[in-house]
Amino acid sequence: MRDWKKRAEITGDVVFFNYASDVTEKEAREVYIWDLDKTYLDTRFESLEGLFRAAVEKAFQKRNIPGTATLVRALRNSWQAKYSGLKDFPIFFITASPPQIERKIHEKLNLDGIYPYGVFFKDNLKNLRPGRLRRLMHQVGYKLQALLQVRQRLSESVRLILWGDDSESDAIIYSLFADICSRRLEGSELRQLLEALMVTGQQVDVILSLQTKMPVNDPVEKIYINLEADTDAEYYLKFGRRVLPTYNSFQAALDLFQDQRLKAEQVVPVAQDLVDNYGFTREELEKSFDDLVRRQVVAAPTIEEIKPLLIREGLVHEKFQFSMAPRPIALQLGERVLQLEGNYEPWVPERIDYLHDYR
Repeated sequence: MRDWKKRAEITGDVVFFNYASDVTEKEAREVYIWDLDKTYLDTRFESLEGLFRAAVEKAFQKRNIPGTATLVRALRNSWQAKYSGLKDFPIFFITASPPQIERKIHEKLNLDGIYPYGVFFKDNLKNLRPGRLRRLMHQVGYKLQALLQVRQRLSESVRLILWGDDSESDAIIYSLFADICSRRLEGSELRQLLEALMVTGQQVDVILSLQTKMPVNDPVEKIYINLEADTDAEYYLKFGRRVLPTYNSFQAALDLFQDQRLKAEQVVPVAQDLVDNYGFTREELEKSFDDLVRRQVVAAPTIEEIKPLLIREGLVHEKFQFSMAPRPIALQLGERVLQLEGNYEPWVPERIDYLHDYR
C-alpha cells in the first residue's frame, strides 16, 4: 500500500492518480467528472464502521448506487460511437476515500468496464493535526481544488458534465467551480465566500492561485445531483436549470437521452437494471418519469419518442398517463434542451446565494 506515493501527484491532501496521457486529456472535447461516493458507489463515511468497511472490502464487494454502472457504460458506448476515432471514454472520479485503497477502487471501476482518465483521493492522514481537523469532514476546499486541477489538464474549449449528490454540498461546489472559472467570483469576494464555507486559509490560497491559471470561460455544461439524502428537488432551483436533481439513474438517463447523449435504446438497460437488480417496480419507474414531466424537465417530443419503447419493453404500463401534459421545447441550443414552455428559471443565475439554504 505504501507504493501509492510513487504513482500519485500530491498537493496537500489532494492526491491524483493519472491513467491517461497528456495528449489524450487535451484531445477530449467533452469530459465527465463523477463524484464516487454516494453518486457512483454506495460509500458511507459517517461512522468508523463505514470507514473501516470501505478500507477493507475487496473490489468486487463494493456496491454501486443503483443503475450507475449501466448508465456510465451506456454513456461510454454512446461517446465511442459519436467519436469513433477516439477509444478512451473521458471520465474522472473524485472520492473522499484514502489513497491507500486506490488499487481497489481502480479495480472496481475496471470490473464495471470503466477505465477512467484519473481518480482524485483525499489523504485525510494529513488532516489529523491541529489547524486542519475541520478538513476531515468538510469537502468544499478539497473538491474545488480537485476540479480546478482537472480543468488545468484539459483543453480551453472543453465542456464538462458533473455528477454529485446532496450529502456533500456538491451543487454548491460545482456551481462555485463554474463561477471561479468564469470569473463571476474572484479576489476578496471569493476569498470571503470560501472562508464562510469552511475552506481553510492555505487551501483558499491554493484555489485563488489555480484560478489565475484557468481560461476565462465557464466550462460546465450540466450538473446532475443524485438525491441520495432525499433533499427537496425544488431547493436546487436557486442554482438554475443547469443543475438537475434526480432521484435515480433512470431519471438521469431520460435527460441524457433528451440531450442526445444517449440513444433511446440505451435508456432501456438502465431502467432494466433497476428492475432486475435493485427491486424497482414499473410503478416506481412511472412515478420517476412523471416527476420529470411535472418538474418541466422532459419535453413532449422526448416523451413521444421514448414512451412507446418503454411500453414495448414492459417497463411502463401500456395505459400509463402523465399527471400533467408534457410541455413543448421553448429553447434549444444544438442538441441540448435548455428550456420548456412555461419554465422561466434561468439556466445559470447571474448570482447564486451560496450561504443561505432557502427552499
